Amino acid sequence: MSTSAGRLRVIHPGDGDGGEWAQPLPHNIEAEQCVLGAAMLSPTALAAIRPLLEPGVFHRPAHARIWETITALADQGAPTDPLAVGAALGRDLAAVGGAPYLHTLIAMVPTAVNAPYYAHLLRGLAYARQVIAAGTRLVQLGHDTTTAHTEAAQLRAAVTAELATLTAVDEQGWSEPTPLSAVREAAAFPVWALPSWLGEYAGAVAEVTQTPPDLAGCLALAVLAVAAAGRVWVQAPAWREPTNLYVVVVLPPGNRKSEVYALMTAPVRIAENHLAEAARPLIVEAELTRKIAEAEADKTARIAANADPDRQTEALAEASSAAMALDGLTVPAEPKLFTANATVERLTSLLAEQGGRFAVLAPEGKIFSILAGRYSGSPDLEVFLSGHAGEEMRIDRMGRPSERIESTTLTLGVCVQPGVLARLGDTPEFREQGLLGRLLYALPTSLLGYRKENPDPIPAQAAQRYATNLTALLLSLHDLTEPVTLHFDAEAAEAITRLLADTEVRFRPGGDLHHMTDWGGKLVGATIRIAALLHLAKHLRDGWQRPIDLDTFAAACEIGEYFTSHAQTAYDHIGADPAVADARALLDWAGRTGTTRFTAREVLPAMRSRFAKVADLDPALRVLEAHGWIRRLPTAPQTGRGRPASPAYEVHPSATA
Repeated sequence: MSTSAGRLRVIHPGDGDGGEWAQPLPHNIEAEQCVLGAAMLSPTALAAIRPLLEPGVFHRPAHARIWETITALADQGAPTDPLAVGAALGRDLAAVGGAPYLHTLIAMVPTAVNAPYYAHLLRGLAYARQVIAAGTRLVQLGHDTTTAHTEAAQLRAAVTAELATLTAVDEQGWSEPTPLSAVREAAAFPVWALPSWLGEYAGAVAEVTQTPPDLAGCLALAVLAVAAAGRVWVQAPAWREPTNLYVVVVLPPGNRKSEVYALMTAPVRIAENHLAEAARPLIVEAELTRKIAEAEADKTARIAANADPDRQTEALAEASSAAMALDGLTVPAEPKLFTANATVERLTSLLAEQGGRFAVLAPEGKIFSILAGRYSGSPDLEVFLSGHAGEEMRIDRMGRPSERIESTTLTLGVCVQPGVLARLGDTPEFREQGLLGRLLYALPTSLLGYRKENPDPIPAQAAQRYATNLTALLLSLHDLTEPVTLHFDAEAAEAITRLLADTEVRFRPGGDLHHMTDWGGKLVGATIRIAALLHLAKHLRDGWQRPIDLDTFAAACEIGEYFTSHAQTAYDHIGADPAVADARALLDWAGRTGTTRFTAREVLPAMRSRFAKVADLDPALRVLEAHGWIRRLPTAPQTGRGRPASPAYEVHPSATA
């Protein structure tokens, strides 16, 4: 047999005298030599095969001793080449064949890439020897006529114990699998990334209400967006972003969402009252002016209708002029910054009345059922799609005046229950038209059952700073007569370019954003928006007059990665990731049928309704591998031409337990 060919035969030679019972135990010396040689030749090969092997898998004791020496050196971080192994063996070197034999082991390796295949081969041979040994002991038990085994019950118990060693789950090389969610663990909200006055208050609110800091932190971003949206834009490298956000926090009932919502949005209500008070005299004056104009228009119209023919032309001109004057007079709407919920039609009108700047802030997620068609009978998402991008809207309704919004910027900050999140997937239009990709999700861990009975109160100074700063920001930005555009300094601009490059790779097959490109495609834009909001909160007096620096953008990136991990989890709950759904179905099939090893071609007949061809299985297999539920078995080395064998996979023992 030529080792260069890569195939190794299992040696089962009989001695010619005792038949099959006298045959040597199953083993493959050449496979053992290749494994040991690869371990000394390549640290990468050693790392790949070490979880699979124990000294007991080697049939030759000298090989087991060499393996123990190699792994001991690796544990010390020392080299594992033949010189190092020989030195570590010391007096035992001669017993294992001497230094020349170690170099022979290296020479046996045509390529270290095949080491995992041979490692699995040795595991199978070791198990075969274990079966033979157990069989021998069972034969001995059957022939044992001592009193210990004269009773059938005692014999059965001994046999059962012996068989248990053979049928025990083999967890060698397996680690604990991760539940099939899009991510292993959603990140904690980085309160430290907020400006000090904002982060301090959000943390204090979380403490006094005994809620996750995610809730207060996300609502802090939402109220900043209420202040800036429509007033402030931010210039990215090749495009411009508005500063509104769609933030959705998911928590089950009993988590004091309403209390946190009330505390975080209080300055918005204060600012709204200030604006309403300031606007009231102007509204009254406009209403009075319009009433006078209406009266004048009615008067001139009556005169024109009753005028003599010789004055008809003059009277008609006066009536037309009065009507045009009336038409040019509008009564400004009372300033409003937000609503808790509204129909799509009413929300659109509110946006038009408020100059295209408005928000939906609520401790519950009723708005999603409205968008799904609760009142209209069919999903209507236009205002949320245009409102996220700052686009123009033209609304023509039968029987009502047309409305035109030059730039629509809508902000969303709502707290919803898990059931609401799960039902987002029940409306296909939410994903197809892009609403799901516009939401910034937060799914914090509930503190129910672990809350303090006597939490620290909110420091008075922190509460005062929050109310003062946020109210001032809301009012000062509202007074801007023209929208302003923020820019990044040179270092921050370079960081945006790097983020774009890093994010692009994540959309490729196998990337963590491959299944959610609708959301990932807006990640950089969302990060840029958050950076602008943090910048305004950091520089309350003159934020729109200075560039956004690298530190602020780095803080925004931390928050962006937080929302990324939670979006991946949210998409899993929504069922928006078909690869995860397919992975669950494949894992259920393996558990139901007790399958411990399979190839992709073997799956198709059983799951033809879900997978039409082998290639359809690839995304699900990648998910299962990434989460540790299956592992790909190495294929046998190629010995000639022909199509490679179909990849085989081993299933985690707990999946079929």
